Amino acid sequence: MDRIINILFDGYDEDEYVQEQQRRLRLIRPRVDYLEICNDDDFKRSFVISRHSFIMLLGRIQDEIQHNTNRNNAIPPRIQLMVTLRFYATGSFLQTIGDFCGISEVSALNIVHRVSPVIAALRPEFIKLPASPEEIRRNQQEFFQTARFIRVIGCMDCTHIRVQSYGGEDSEFYRNRKGYFSLNVQVVINARLEIIDLVARWPGSSHDSTIFNNSRIKSLFDANRFDDGLLLGDSGYPNLPYLMTPLLNPATPAEHLYNEAQIRTRSKVERCFGIWKRRFAVLTFGSRFHKVEKILPVITATAVLHNIAQQENEYNAVNPEIYDNAVAQIQHVNLDNRNIDERERLILEYFER
Repeated sequence: MDRIINILFDGYDEDEYVQEQQRRLRLIRPRVDYLEICNDDDFKRSFVISRHSFIMLLGRIQDEIQHNTNRNNAIPPRIQLMVTLRFYATGSFLQTIGDFCGISEVSALNIVHRVSPVIAALRPEFIKLPASPEEIRRNQQEFFQTARFIRVIGCMDCTHIRVQSYGGEDSEFYRNRKGYFSLNVQVVINARLEIIDLVARWPGSSHDSTIFNNSRIKSLFDANRFDDGLLLGDSGYPNLPYLMTPLLNPATPAEHLYNEAQIRTRSKVERCFGIWKRRFAVLTFGSRFHKVEKILPVITATAVLHNIAQQENEYNAVNPEIYDNAVAQIQHVNLDNRNIDERERLILEYFER
């Protein structure tokens, strides 16, 4: 793992701070194992995920975060995971997190940057687009329940994650249109409010459409990997055969109906952002990490954990016959020799009836 990142602690330079800590008399604090002392509700309030999910996650990562040392006071994996989750959940100063778990501030810093990439590495398992025709169909059926918009497999938008200025000649690239420094993170979600695609590397001044045009998901849709599946986006995105955006000036009843269904269905992505950031306050408060490379694993790790938390919730089963009947009733209009885009075709064939 990389050495400790540069980070400000109450006005201290990092190297000076660490040296001062090492000069102090070493004290062994009693460590608190909340897995043992908390009931299920208190544990979830403190660490976002349930006790069951915590134990599952610990089993997946403990071999990679176990310290290879014979020291009697090495911090065990379960405490490391608690420290990391508590930091994500509160966005508090690391000294506060350390006191909460009975470890030093420097140890808490090391743990966060040791554990975050390991959780983020679970991304292929927990953050994934529908791969099979059955998964695509299920996504479409579940989105249809919201506002009867057909063929949708995902809703897409970007959200800003606050960071501090990284300095240097490129620092202003991170200043967004609202005036603060951030990363602009592109997210695609399913109807269950799970994150199914994530792009977390662009500075805050980047436009949403620029991020999309350079993303893997655009390449996959261009290659027709999702059959007749559609994405929904806001008016900041281009209108493409597979990307449905709202009409700026709807005129007919069918166009108004299209806009209403599009906006109501797309609102799920805003709900997801709200839940994600409420669960993990570090995304709202931002970090004081001096290198962008250190915040990227944190963002991805919280997305993985968000999906784990969402999967703990029950989701109402879908009756596929309702969706299939709606699709079967589409009136295929003869559009030969007309210069028409897919959005207008959808309005004429589905919403104008």
